[in-house]
Amino acid sequence: MPQSELKLIKKCAEFVEQEKIESLPRGLRGIYVLYKHHSKKGKDKYDVLYIGMARAGRRGGIRGRLKSHRRRKGNSWSHFSAFEVWDNIRDEEVTELEGLFRHIYRRDTKANSLNVQKAFKKLKRVRVKNLGKWK
Repeated sequence: MPQSELKLIKKCAEFVEQEKIESLPRGLRGIYVLYKHHSKKGKDKYDVLYIGMARAGRRGGIRGRLKSHRRRKGNSWSHFSAFEVWDNIRDEEVTELEGLFRHIYRRDTKANSLNVQKAFKKLKRVRVKNLGKWK
C-alpha cells in the first residue's frame, strides 16, 4: 500500500452524499464532518453542521456514527466527509483533533446548532494570549 503524504490522515472522502454511508467500511477511526448542501450562483456549497470523531469498537467507527446521525437528524444534513487516521494514532489524539476543529468555529454565526460546543478545555489550558511569551 502506498504511503500517505500525511502523518495523521491515512485516507479521506469529501462531500459524499448521505445515501452512500453503507459504502464506508466498518471500524474506521477518525474525524467526520456533516454538511448541508446548497447551490449558490450555480456553484455547490457545503455548510459545516457538525464535526465528530469515531473510534473503532462497538459503535462501528465512522460508518456507525454517521448512521446514528442519520437516524436522529437525517433531514438536517445532506453530505459528509470522512478522514481516517493511521493505526498508530491514539484515540486521545483523535479526540484532540476533534476538539481543536470544533473549538475553531464554536462562535461562527453560520455554524449549525447540531454542533453545540463550548470551548475545548484542554486547549484553553495551553492558551497564551501574550504572543511575546511564545518564545
